[in-house]
Amino acid sequence: MFLTKRQKEVLEFLAEFIAENHYSPSFEEIAQNMNLASVATVHKHLKVLEEKGYLKRGFNRSRALEITAKYYEELQNNRRKLVSFHRTDDLAAPLVGTIAAGQPLETFEDSEKLSFAPLLTSDKVFALQVSGQSMVDDHILDGDYVLIEKTNRAQNGEIVVALVDGAETTLKRFYREGSVVRLQPANATMDPIIVPAEQVAIQGRLMAVHRRYQ
Repeated sequence: MFLTKRQKEVLEFLAEFIAENHYSPSFEEIAQNMNLASVATVHKHLKVLEEKGYLKRGFNRSRALEITAKYYEELQNNRRKLVSFHRTDDLAAPLVGTIAAGQPLETFEDSEKLSFAPLLTSDKVFALQVSGQSMVDDHILDGDYVLIEKTNRAQNGEIVVALVDGAETTLKRFYREGSVVRLQPANATMDPIIVPAEQVAIQGRLMAVHRRYQ
């Protein structure tokens, strides 16, 4: 299941702390080290991590946190993929999911890879398959593959992968307008997604579009 950047940071902090100290941090230590506003915010993050299967915790006990095997298995799998990526002669981008070009969809991992050797200069590049028609006026069609450069920043008008409200991703043109962000489809029949700026996280910027005709 997909983790937001902040959830991933909290999980990594917990894993490192437990590995070093052989016991889990208190809620206060988590809040202090992660610059979280309050212990209540810590509770919220821990609850989500528990629901997603990455964490176990004892009832009403601050130092009874346990990282599950799921986290370590995914960590090992990601390391294997990274080693494989650097050893290959024909550079390939990991195909990590389906990106919405209509309503937002949850992303998923996939072991398939697409070759984009002329465009890849680092491992900060990944591929997504487009689902939907909201970007057709920018010649991005349902079933196309898009090559994305990992970044958390974007200029107005750029096509980005945006994480909306910590759970769903979508491919749209990005516009920051005061306290809100407008994620604009390239389809005159569809309305933009307008949300408070703090609910949007940029995960990447469009580099290229690949289309298969068979």
